[in-house]
Amino acid sequence: MAGSSEKLPSDGRGVVIKDNWPGYDLNLFTYPQHYSGDLEYVLIPHGIIVDRIERLAKDIMKDIGYCDLMVLCVLKGGYKFCADLVEHLKNISRNSDQFVSMKVDFIRLKSYRNDQSMGEMQIIGGEDLSTLAGKNVLIVEDVVGTGRTMRALLSSIRTYRPNMIKVASLLVKRTPRSDSFRPNYVGFEIPNLFVVGYALDYNEYFRDLNHICVINEHGKEKYRV
Repeated sequence: MAGSSEKLPSDGRGVVIKDNWPGYDLNLFTYPQHYSGDLEYVLIPHGIIVDRIERLAKDIMKDIGYCDLMVLCVLKGGYKFCADLVEHLKNISRNSDQFVSMKVDFIRLKSYRNDQSMGEMQIIGGEDLSTLAGKNVLIVEDVVGTGRTMRALLSSIRTYRPNMIKVASLLVKRTPRSDSFRPNYVGFEIPNLFVVGYALDYNEYFRDLNHICVINEHGKEKYRV
């Protein structure tokens, strides 16, 4: 993203989008017209998201090696990221001499109402987390904000004694309330903005938007619950 982003793989920040990045004009892209008037701008176009995920898959395989993997997808916002990431991981495995067995399980976490954190995490599902015992676990999340939700999830999973736990997050927000938690693999580090699209939602809306966009105040009010 010319002039306003930088890639810093050495410190695990992923592609860093700076606070002064103006984004892309919505008119440069196609998007569902029922969201016309609800968005400020495109923060990350779909094509860039997909390319970055392909690189993340390569980094993950290089880091953890060719071992059997249990992918734990955090629903609902993480499903598109997880699907694309797993597909790239499978392609790498198919084109290598070593086969990697991958299974995918799902969990739901709820910590937001409208655009505000509720201050605590609700775990929905997860009755079968005992199957993670002794497994190599890759948690796939859409956004890490303060880090408290992910720390709580990791604490819960560790009680089942997996062999390894790694976390891949498509986005990490720079927020003053962060507790300094960093995922092992990061797609993009972004400003403290409420973003939607690529399965990230605002009260279940905008999941059908391919690009990651910034929602405006009109959109927040329109879909508020």
